[in-house]
Amino acid sequence: MKVAAIVSLLFAAGCGNAPAPQPKAAAEAPKAVEYFHVDSSTAGAIKGRVRAKPGKILPAVIRMDAEAACEKAHAGRPVHDQSLITGKDGGLANAFVYIQTGLEGKTFDPVTGPVVLDQHGCMYAPHVLGMRAGQMLEVKNSDPVSHNIHPMAKDNREWSEQQSPGAPDLQRKFARPEVMIPVKCDVHKWMRAYIGVVAHPYFAVTGPDGSFELRNIPPGDYTVAVWHEKLGERTVPLHLAASANAALNFTYE
Repeated sequence: MKVAAIVSLLFAAGCGNAPAPQPKAAAEAPKAVEYFHVDSSTAGAIKGRVRAKPGKILPAVIRMDAEAACEKAHAGRPVHDQSLITGKDGGLANAFVYIQTGLEGKTFDPVTGPVVLDQHGCMYAPHVLGMRAGQMLEVKNSDPVSHNIHPMAKDNREWSEQQSPGAPDLQRKFARPEVMIPVKCDVHKWMRAYIGVVAHPYFAVTGPDGSFELRNIPPGDYTVAVWHEKLGERTVPLHLAASANAALNFTYE
């Protein structure tokens, strides 16, 4: 009995000397994102054209007779493939121009407005578009037939969804930069579009004459790239001095 009492006293004494449990440290609040703001007094611009040789190329005619409503939408007028369109002096339309390197470490203010991809006349409009990572993409169906929009992303989540006539707009985002994301309609095989997703505001799609312009660029050393679905990608290094307006032209042989 005495031995048991002594052991009990020692155990109680040991428990009494144990250090009190420390309170858990409060979770640190996430740091606010520091956005980069361009100094307008030193910002410059890049203007140029994208051309293809030789001269004008006649685009192929798309046959829509498999879908009567699609054919009717064009009232007998021919619909041309948009993958290779050239204008005056070989100006190349639907080329995606963007700054590929030189902006690392800079985070720009997010975009609040959406970009719109419409399905009209059983064609995507526009054929090529650019947007920011995290920006809202609104997909419309202006046709009297159903479509199935299918962005075949690799660095972002791939998805496919049917959109019936009169259905609400689809709203989706791409979280990461990806140049380029091909888009197809699983119902109408001729429907194709491409989406360029970048982390900054310096991108453009060339117009019918192949021209483009990037504005409000901070001075620095960059790699500027142009992408075209048939002719591939070209890059060129560029040093942009403070307040400079640089001319930059790309030519596909």
